[in-house]
Amino acid sequence: MAEAERIIGTPDVPESAGTAPEQPAGEAASAEAATGQRHADGAGPGGQPRGRRRLTVLFVVAVLAYLLDLVSKTIVVARLEHHAPVKVIGDLLQFDAIRNAGAAFGLGSAYTVIFTIVAASVIVVIVRLARKLYSAPWAVALGLLLGGALGNLTDRIFRSPSAFQGEVVDFIRPAHFAVFNLADSAIVCGGILIVLLSFKGLDPDGTVHKD
Repeated sequence: MAEAERIIGTPDVPESAGTAPEQPAGEAASAEAATGQRHADGAGPGGQPRGRRRLTVLFVVAVLAYLLDLVSKTIVVARLEHHAPVKVIGDLLQFDAIRNAGAAFGLGSAYTVIFTIVAASVIVVIVRLARKLYSAPWAVALGLLLGGALGNLTDRIFRSPSAFQGEVVDFIRPAHFAVFNLADSAIVCGGILIVLLSFKGLDPDGTVHKD
């Protein structure tokens, strides 16, 4: 048996067996630089941009806010308009359908067209800002703003008395407060969240700055 092994011989095993082939220094540096560039551009594993996930959050929140506002207004117009208010929590909270020609909470009823233009401008700004969005909290905040702005803008464009001068449907009436709707609530919540994020130093691109 030993003689057979001596004649056949034992194959040499390369020292690098079981390990990955060594990468040339130049190629390793290039790969590391490319990885760093992907992270700088907001790329995650496999080169997939982080920003894509944040855009998904923004548009999902916006669509949910918009649909909730649209459905609630449709029900209110069909069931509550021209009817007595519905008491939800006694006199503290009622559902009372009204038409509002002004801004949120009934402000500025003489400037309907201006508020329509402002709402459209806000939507354009949010869409443009979304291209640099890498922060999930900012995505939620901007999604709330976008959904709320779209909800009230839909009323401005399509409801009576005329296109782009339509009256917004409001129905949530707390005691000793103005009547508002879910779109107004989304806008206010989004604005408050943006203020909090700004105080914390978190920017839309995901970076944190300290003054």
